[in-house]
Amino acid sequence: MQPRTRRQKEVFDYIKQYAERFGCKPSYQLIAKHLGVRSKAGIARHIEALEAQGLLERRRENGTFGLNIQPVNPILEAICEIEWLDIPRTETFVEEWENEPLFVPRFLIGYQEPERLRGFRVFDDAMLEKHICEGDVALIEKRSYARDGDIVVALANNKRTVFKQFFRNSSNIELRPANNFYETIKLPAHKIEILGVHRGLFRPLS
Repeated sequence: MQPRTRRQKEVFDYIKQYAERFGCKPSYQLIAKHLGVRSKAGIARHIEALEAQGLLERRRENGTFGLNIQPVNPILEAICEIEWLDIPRTETFVEEWENEPLFVPRFLIGYQEPERLRGFRVFDDAMLEKHICEGDVALIEKRSYARDGDIVVALANNKRTVFKQFFRNSSNIELRPANNFYETIKLPAHKIEILGVHRGLFRPLS
């Protein structure tokens, strides 16, 4: 497992580098100084988060606290599990492999938290000109809002799943395809529910 935020990674990397150089772990004060922050309490919160992720272990010895770097399985560190986006299945069948966990190379998601991402199998060619094809697996950031130009998974009229580009037009929403063979959907904003925003793509080998 990698640290879940950029700051956690900076803390963790400094602890490892310090231990390799000096043979002991740095104090919270040294970590704070290295990162250019004043609050040792903030460092303590990052340490607590790293411990919860199984990367560090805090221990007490001789009346003081120390840190242990936990051994990490390199295979488990390199991948993360992403849940599938929960959508109505009235318009498309479920592939057999969609019932299995989706494991993704961790470097592909950067500093996104895996808990905020979902897998989504693209069910048509509406976004073909954006090089997104039917059968691709999109990584979706799960959230309820979008900005103009975002490619989104949305529910239209609370029932139809749509994977198109989002644009706001006054009190209405337009969901535009990137393929002339598909229609633009125009509805009042309250008729559109944003399920998530496109962040990445996989293409299964055929």
